[in-house]
Amino acid sequence: MPPADYSLAAERNKQPILDVLCQTLPPHGHALEIASGTGQHVAWFATHLPQWTWQPSDAEAHALDSITAHTTHHGLANVRPPVVLDVMAPAWLPAHTRFDLVYCANMLHISPWSTCAALMQGSARHLAADGVLVTYGPYLEAGVPTSAGNLAFDQSLRSRNPAWGIRRREDVEQVAADAGLRLAARHAMPANNLLLVWKKSD
Repeated sequence: MPPADYSLAAERNKQPILDVLCQTLPPHGHALEIASGTGQHVAWFATHLPQWTWQPSDAEAHALDSITAHTTHHGLANVRPPVVLDVMAPAWLPAHTRFDLVYCANMLHISPWSTCAALMQGSARHLAADGVLVTYGPYLEAGVPTSAGNLAFDQSLRSRNPAWGIRRREDVEQVAADAGLRLAARHAMPANNLLLVWKKSD
């Protein structure tokens, strides 16, 4: 099996994210992870939330080997084989598929803005009635001073690809509302990140 890829950032933030997930989620359920990347998050979450079934995914087929390597290393029976899933695709999974959690970390700022609407719309289609979408990463917020680190990070992203960049939380909220989702909780996280919890609008 090919070796697992490793992200230092994922290693640092997996426990703080898990702490919030444990406060937010019911004891058991079915989860879809969008943009699983290396697979470190899903392996960590599945280890500590064993009553949950996890479906990892990534738009890049080459990522699947690393995801499988991490989950296999931990001997996780509650993680399904990873699948290729591009949020921009008109259909993610069979229409009847429902999840209690859709989780997406560190995608919105390193992909075109159109992926935000695609994420919200796809999540709204596949969330169970009481399910939640959880997004994690850096955001800009009206009335909240932006750290020097995030400003520099935003400039760096835009220099690499003009379609990338840290998103305004209020803009993301509007796109979510258009898809039938509302912001239910905001959690300040280490390293100037936010964890946002979205639910279906009443």
